[in-house]
Amino acid sequence: MKELHYDVLVIGAGAGGLAAAAEVVKHDATCALIERESHLGGILIQCIHNGFGLEEFKEELTGPEFAERLAEEVRNSSVDIYTDTTVTQLETDNDDGLKVAYCFSAVYGVLRISARAVVLAMGCRERNRGNIRTPGTRPAGVYTAGLAQRLVNIEGYIPGKDVVLVGSGDIGLIMARRMTWVGAKVHAVIEIQPYPSGLTRNIVQCLNDFDIPLYLSHVVSRIEGRDRVEKVLVSPLKDGIPDEDNSFEIPCDTLLLSVGLVPENELSKEAGVEINPQTNGALVDSTMMTSVDGVFSCGNVLHVHDLADWVAEEARRTGRYAVQYLRNKRPKRQVRIKAGANVRYINPTMFDPDNPDKLYFRSLIVKNQAKLHLKLDHNPVKEVKMSHVQPSEMLHVNLKPKDVASWNIMKDSVLEVSVE
Repeated sequence: MKELHYDVLVIGAGAGGLAAAAEVVKHDATCALIERESHLGGILIQCIHNGFGLEEFKEELTGPEFAERLAEEVRNSSVDIYTDTTVTQLETDNDDGLKVAYCFSAVYGVLRISARAVVLAMGCRERNRGNIRTPGTRPAGVYTAGLAQRLVNIEGYIPGKDVVLVGSGDIGLIMARRMTWVGAKVHAVIEIQPYPSGLTRNIVQCLNDFDIPLYLSHVVSRIEGRDRVEKVLVSPLKDGIPDEDNSFEIPCDTLLLSVGLVPENELSKEAGVEINPQTNGALVDSTMMTSVDGVFSCGNVLHVHDLADWVAEEARRTGRYAVQYLRNKRPKRQVRIKAGANVRYINPTMFDPDNPDKLYFRSLIVKNQAKLHLKLDHNPVKEVKMSHVQPSEMLHVNLKPKDVASWNIMKDSVLEVSVE
């Protein structure tokens, strides 16, 4: 077993891990970056469509181009990179205050890496048929949208010719367009909610531009087929229950599922990190530190983002905070943040009045001309107009020093964020 020591250990080399590692070494700390795949960039490698980089690099890039920009930044730095390496255990309660990761690799062998701080950036995974419990037979031809994306864009295989998609998440919408481009017929996108789950631009560019029907408030109530999918039964929802009297069949040979993403937090839980039930990610304070001292979390393992640019932005802040932790630069005080009316969750869950930063949150309602209300101990302190809000689009607000300076912050103050 090889013994290695660093100031910071970053687990995961997608957009979040790459950005966090690059930021750590910019501030003169040593850093190891661990990635279980053989390449850097994570899921970005298979996202060959454009739309990346507008925030981070001020130009439009494809997913691989975005990943390569971040990867080059890391390769040209002092970060030590370990690909083809899997972290199987993370110990956080050692007497010396160090965190210890046990890693297995066909390239490097068995590694025991100790670090003063750890950044969790493992990303997320797709929910599958088992998670949504769709009845029917168990034929071939049922894929998650991300797997289908990999088959088409990386492996060069077309999963099927007649396709139905379940869920209008961004990956699913993009795959509806991609499958059309490779010659398949996409018959429909079925969405359980009364509104789309993906970004508005993807609804327009991936469905409307190709005349692909979107059935809102519908579910696939049954999958049928012996060896291969032959058809699906689609039912409208009536009072939240499938109305089988008005169901209809769609013949198809392929069913793609875009039914949500789940932060990859098994390692976090084993390390004792407290999980937020609203996000399935860690609970973090104003410095992005979890409930375990010296362990930080960012990107899609913390909460599922809409844009890789926001993952990178959040991860860079996390890398800076990790270095500040090494130098014992901790906030003098932190104020708890509470999700108020029509807000599902807020990250981070605390803010530093002396160094206020960006807050990310999701609305529970769909509304045009909405307003964001911030109240400190029930007293209004800030209002932000928003042209449109919906649950599928992440929102953010910047807390600025000039805002906070006038707030009457007490020892037990609480900031409440609501949308109306």
